[in-house]
Amino acid sequence: MAERSSTKAGKAPRSSVANKTQPTGQAVESFLAAIPDAARREDARVVDALMRDATGCAPRMWGSSIVGYGSYRYRYASGREGDWMITGFSPRKAALVLYIMPGFARFDALMAKLGRYTTGKSCLYVKRLDQVDLDVLRELVVASVAHMRDKYDTTG
Repeated sequence: MAERSSTKAGKAPRSSVANKTQPTGQAVESFLAAIPDAARREDARVVDALMRDATGCAPRMWGSSIVGYGSYRYRYASGREGDWMITGFSPRKAALVLYIMPGFARFDALMAKLGRYTTGKSCLYVKRLDQVDLDVLRELVVASVAHMRDKYDTTG
């Protein structure tokens, strides 16, 4: 009887599959300058400055539409591992998406003061920056980054 493999025929095990979204050589400034909506472009520049300040990291593009800061190495119980940004954002058409990698459960007090937003697992969706308190947003990003640096091997 042949040995059974836990992978599909011809495919590599999940632990060796790279993330689809990887850092690129695309210039962040060119990406930001090309945002069609002027208000979204200005909000993106404000978030870029906030994240540069909060992380001490230069931004780099992850894929074609995410601006990320720093990186960390993760490893799941399944054995899958990879690198991902510590924090970042994407100026999408419907909303500005900020990536708060530890999620939001430990930040209830800050979230209560933030303003108008919605969330996903680690995504903070803001339609316009003038709908949130920027000082609270900065605190959230700083606390998130500190948590990631305490928990993971990070660069930046």
